[in-house]
Amino acid sequence: MEADGLDGEIIYTDAPVQRTLAIIKPEALPYANEIEEKVTEDDYTIIQKRIVTLTGEQVTQFYSEKYGSPEFPLLVAHMSSGPIIVLCLSKKNAIDDWKKLIGPPKVSDARDLFPDCLRAKYGDDRDDAFNGLHGSDNEESAEREIRFFFPEMILEPIVTGEAVTDYLAESVNPVLLEGLAQLCKVKPVDPVVWLADWLLMNNPNKPQTDENIARTPT
Repeated sequence: MEADGLDGEIIYTDAPVQRTLAIIKPEALPYANEIEEKVTEDDYTIIQKRIVTLTGEQVTQFYSEKYGSPEFPLLVAHMSSGPIIVLCLSKKNAIDDWKKLIGPPKVSDARDLFPDCLRAKYGDDRDDAFNGLHGSDNEESAEREIRFFFPEMILEPIVTGEAVTDYLAESVNPVLLEGLAQLCKVKPVDPVVWLADWLLMNNPNKPQTDENIARTPT
C-alpha cells in the first residue's frame, strides 16, 4: 500500500522487509565511513559486512550476466584491482530504496539528474564500471548475490506484522508457559539459569536425542 507524504513523497506503509547487497567499490573506498553513515541514517540495518579483494575469476562469476559485453574485461580488471566492502542491508523496500539512494549506473547521469545520490558524490565518470557502488536489481538477484558473499547466511523470509504475533502465539508462548510452570514446581536456587537451560533443552525446533533428554533440568 502506498500513501502520499509531504511534497509528494511516496510512503510505503505495507512495504516488505527485504535484504539487498551493497558493494562499495575500490574508487569509493576512501569514503566508506561517510557512505556507511548515510546507510544508517536511512534506517538500513547492516546484517553482515565483509572487506574482501576478489580474484578475476570471482568477479567473472559474480557478474556472469554481463559476460561477453564490451565493458566486461574492464569491469573484471577494476573490481579485482583492490579491496571492496560488501554489505548485506535490510529494511522495508530495501532493494528499490537502495537503488534510488545510489542513483543511475552512469555517473554523468547521476550528477546531472540526481546530484545528491551516492554515485554522483563518490563515482568516477571515466567509465560506468567506476560508479562507486553496487546494488541488487531485484529479490532474485539479491538472494544470489548475498549467497555469493555470505554463503553461511540463512535466507529465510523475514517475518513481520501479524505473522510475528501468530508465530509467537503458536511456537513460543506455549513452550515459555510450560517452562514457567515447571519453574514454579521445581523452585530451583537460580531460577534464571534453570529456565534458560530448560528452554534450550525443550526447544521444539531442536532434535531430541538421548543426551538432550538426560540433561533436561529436574
